[in-house]
Amino acid sequence: MPAASVRLRGPPCGQPAHPSPATWQHGRVTAATHSTLFPRVPDSADAVLEGLDPEQRAVATALHGPVCVLAGAGTGKTRAITHRIAYGVRAGLLQPSSVLAVTFTNRAAGEMRGRLRQLGAVGVQARTFHSAALRQLQYFWPKAVGGSLPRLVDRKVPLVADAAAVCRIRLDRGELRDVTAEIEWSKVTQTVPADYAAAAAKAGRETPRDPAEVAQLYSAYEDLKRERAVIDFEDVLLLTVAVLQDRQDIAEQVRAQYQHFVVDEYQDVSPLQQRLLELWLGDRENLCVVGDASQTIYSFTGATPDHLLDFRARHPGATVVKLVRDYRSTPQVVRLANGLLAQARGRAADHRLELISQRPAGSEPVFTEYTDEPAEAEGAARRIRELIDAGVPAGEIAVLFRTNAQSETYEQALADAGVPYQLRGAERFFDRPEVRRAIVALRAAARFGGNDALLDDAPDLPSQVRAVLSGEGWTAQPPAGSGAVRERWESLAALVHLAQDFAAARGGATLADLVAELDERAGAQHAPTVQGVTLASLHSAKGLEWDVVFLVGVAEGMMPITYAKTDEQIEEERRLLYVGVTRARERLHLSWALSRSPGGRPNRRPSRFLTGLRPGSGATGRGGAGGGAGVERGSFGAVPAPAAPVPRRGRRSPARCRVCGRTLTDAGEMKLMRCEDCPSDMDEGLYERLREWRADQARRSGQPAFCVFTDKTLIAIAETVPDDEHGLARIPGVGMRKLGRYGAEVLAICAGREVADERDPD
Repeated sequence: MPAASVRLRGPPCGQPAHPSPATWQHGRVTAATHSTLFPRVPDSADAVLEGLDPEQRAVATALHGPVCVLAGAGTGKTRAITHRIAYGVRAGLLQPSSVLAVTFTNRAAGEMRGRLRQLGAVGVQARTFHSAALRQLQYFWPKAVGGSLPRLVDRKVPLVADAAAVCRIRLDRGELRDVTAEIEWSKVTQTVPADYAAAAAKAGRETPRDPAEVAQLYSAYEDLKRERAVIDFEDVLLLTVAVLQDRQDIAEQVRAQYQHFVVDEYQDVSPLQQRLLELWLGDRENLCVVGDASQTIYSFTGATPDHLLDFRARHPGATVVKLVRDYRSTPQVVRLANGLLAQARGRAADHRLELISQRPAGSEPVFTEYTDEPAEAEGAARRIRELIDAGVPAGEIAVLFRTNAQSETYEQALADAGVPYQLRGAERFFDRPEVRRAIVALRAAARFGGNDALLDDAPDLPSQVRAVLSGEGWTAQPPAGSGAVRERWESLAALVHLAQDFAAARGGATLADLVAELDERAGAQHAPTVQGVTLASLHSAKGLEWDVVFLVGVAEGMMPITYAKTDEQIEEERRLLYVGVTRARERLHLSWALSRSPGGRPNRRPSRFLTGLRPGSGATGRGGAGGGAGVERGSFGAVPAPAAPVPRRGRRSPARCRVCGRTLTDAGEMKLMRCEDCPSDMDEGLYERLREWRADQARRSGQPAFCVFTDKTLIAIAETVPDDEHGLARIPGVGMRKLGRYGAEVLAICAGREVADERDPD
């Protein structure tokens, strides 16, 4: 039985029902659920508690006074707190309109609202800190200040650039982004420009420019906002705090509305958000917080676990519940995760939770060393292709990396392997132009579809959606390539899949029903699943999970990142890796490369965080053959399984531009074998013949054209015009498999011969 520390303070109770000033309440629309397959709503309060484990049940029934839930990764924290709210509502102990649940992302808030709707707790508000504060500020601004609320700017960078011009300080693109981040950090930590230099030094921040210059830019930025009568997202919190502090009558009105608070991901609360929460609460203690200090990975934004770790000191009578039963990951994955934290140091490490897997045994984590980063990407893509061919859905696989700059190499490798993918952290799904146009078209069809001949032969909802979206660019087969056209098709395909799931869950559903579902999802920014491998940074993967996870680039200098210098920064990097490990449900692959580019010096070593956890790791943390690729299988605390033989890659010379001779490191440039801006001597006629041949190959094989060869590989072929297999094999993106399958025909086209002659010499 997992250990749990629970202290109940008497029978559950709630506040009496309170009238709801609906004129400023945070809306009435609930978000779409996390799944389109809606389960049956529990028929009683007691039924809400069914299926909860003892610790989750303790959370759900602790409705009085302060409650602190320490919840490890995969332990069902969202389930526990949503059942807590639903149980209180269904038992008549909580008035729905008096509950405010806050979290950090629209996606998380949407999921929470969806689960509450499934449990029959309609009317409970689940919002982000910013959206809750903005709604209050919009309502109370005319009363507190007068006039209308200043316009909210969604991007700071242009304003920061203007501030730099005013200060006559030149900033490059990277510095512009970093100065903007410093301004955001200053505001959430409630640091004014005059105090910035001292605060940054105390926090150990590496400033992008001299601290005095950053402070000057910060001050100019604030002046420009006032001149232009605009506010930013941090101002929403700052101004709400100011109004609640200065106007007791307004603070009392807010407190009369909301009497019960739930805060998810409490370890990520900033000082400014904590201050706002305190003003919402007043002198009351009906507060439930949920968090895990071992998942604190956003300190660079001002987040701190101190509020979570100090909760019992601030609330001596608090009920404390620990959730340690891991329902997400196999024992093998959990063992590795626990091993990572066992080596941690610092205050957060002192409060770590030892997870206990509740799942059957699975595969051991796989550790792989590669000669260089392109080889690592190719190896991951090859394994992913094998998994998909074996029946693992592409949407249940993720490749996670430390920095967004690592993405491109994996995009190219997956495209070469014919694997569909999606980038997380890019433009939000419902903000994409093609999605907005598609929803407009679906709404029009729902209203006037009876007069549309396009729908005459579409008897059910999925076929109607396919018919409507075909006019927006959707086709049954994906387009060739991996660029913007492919991305637009993926967006429309996601809507088609959503329609299929929606129709399966709701028999007789109409286009109007689907449009209503899409509107709810758009309001919550709850995007449908795109069927592709997810590429994401470790930071953006927080809160998500997949059956199979590839953690790539787990090498010194990347994990921990080079600029992590202090003990606190190093420990946050360890926690970031812990978050990545705990995203995996069933299979976990960790890999690193000995050098950055082909032929480079193999002077990298595996991350120090893996020392003692991966098979064969000694005191130095170094393992594997010095220059060759190899696979280590096994996990912490287990005898390694025999390694499958992997062909050794020959030592490669550095990739150099064949025009100017510069060493190439960009994956796309290595594919072209030249710098992007170096002149091309491509044979245009040959390129078009190769494209026609590729299209024919794709039609005959029933696969996307880019699975045959990518555009950049065709360009490289048309530029070099190889005359034998050796020359063709040297072009990146060809490879031995494609050389054997397509080599003869490609060489025939390069020689000006008809491909048909090569196929049938008689």
